[in-house]
Amino acid sequence: MTHWFHRNPLKATAPVAFNYYGVAAGPAASKICSDLRSCRARLLELFTDLSCNPEMMKNAADSYFSLLQGFINSLDESTQESKLRYIQNFKWTDTLQGQVPSITEDEAKEVHRSLKIAAGIFKHLKESQIPKLITPAEKGRDLEARLLEAYVVQCQAEAQEVTIARAIELKHAPGLIAALAYETANFYQKADHTLSSLEPAYSAKWRKYLHLKMCFYTAYAYCYHGQTLLASDKCGEAIRSLQEAEKFYAKAEALCKEYGETKGPGPTVKPSGHLFFRKLGNLVKNTLEKCQRENGFIYFQKIPTEAPQLELKANYGLVEPVPFEFPPTSAHWTPDTLAAFDLTKRPKDDSTKSKPEETVKPVKEPDIKPQKDTGCSIS
Repeated sequence: MTHWFHRNPLKATAPVAFNYYGVAAGPAASKICSDLRSCRARLLELFTDLSCNPEMMKNAADSYFSLLQGFINSLDESTQESKLRYIQNFKWTDTLQGQVPSITEDEAKEVHRSLKIAAGIFKHLKESQIPKLITPAEKGRDLEARLLEAYVVQCQAEAQEVTIARAIELKHAPGLIAALAYETANFYQKADHTLSSLEPAYSAKWRKYLHLKMCFYTAYAYCYHGQTLLASDKCGEAIRSLQEAEKFYAKAEALCKEYGETKGPGPTVKPSGHLFFRKLGNLVKNTLEKCQRENGFIYFQKIPTEAPQLELKANYGLVEPVPFEFPPTSAHWTPDTLAAFDLTKRPKDDSTKSKPEETVKPVKEPDIKPQKDTGCSIS
């Protein structure tokens, strides 16, 4: 999947030592700071660890965020913020403006669930956490509503791609596959529209990816809709649907080339080189030829001028974000622990604040080599 889904660069973050000399006045406070330091380091290590699995990532994230909760929320579960809410600034790079198609069924389920969880996290941040920021997110930055919404919708679309691959593998009804493909194309179109008002210099590459996927799955929808029409003896309409599939597939091919030539953040994936992509081209061609033969020998139906309207609705298989909640505050946080942080001892010249000139080194992402392309087979 690494060379099929477009990804913006991983966000890099400046080191945070959690050293509050004078403020962390007792052993309990010092332990909290030490645990935070090690848990944060562990979580960041896992971002580039190829052996990491979703369970390892969740456990590391829960350990870190359960400790961080004491810096954010009051321990009495009221709506009040922690007295430590503003003791630490964090600095991150910005993904836009800063620096295998053959998988097992278990892996497919893991990819599917991970994308739904990711969508839920982005949705939670957008709706529940970003509004609490002191300074509103700048336009075009990662925490801005348009980008977060695009991430939510893209995760939903990519999760549905797994559903479509599974439906094709299990030879589900063409009508269902067409409906799922149509809904997925709409997701990609929505994500692209969400980014349409961003500066092209930052968003053009990402938008090319979203647009090519929209065309690709629209071609899928018309192709399988054509099969449904043929099965209903509507051969003329089936031919027109397949012709439209052919048109959108050609658009997707052209956009793959444009995407590869467009400069922008993130590594360039090569969807047109995947057998899953090429298989659709052959399927459209062969199905169209079959319809044309049968119309010439059996049906003799007129081919409509206008393409059929796709008003397809999948009755199942649609992806919704998995609701996200932060883990409970760590049991290490007690009133006595909080009292051990004495903010009156905080230095006036606060060295914990990020300096404007401070640079954050980009994350060195692992170079994952694509495995032999054997098609989109989920066994």
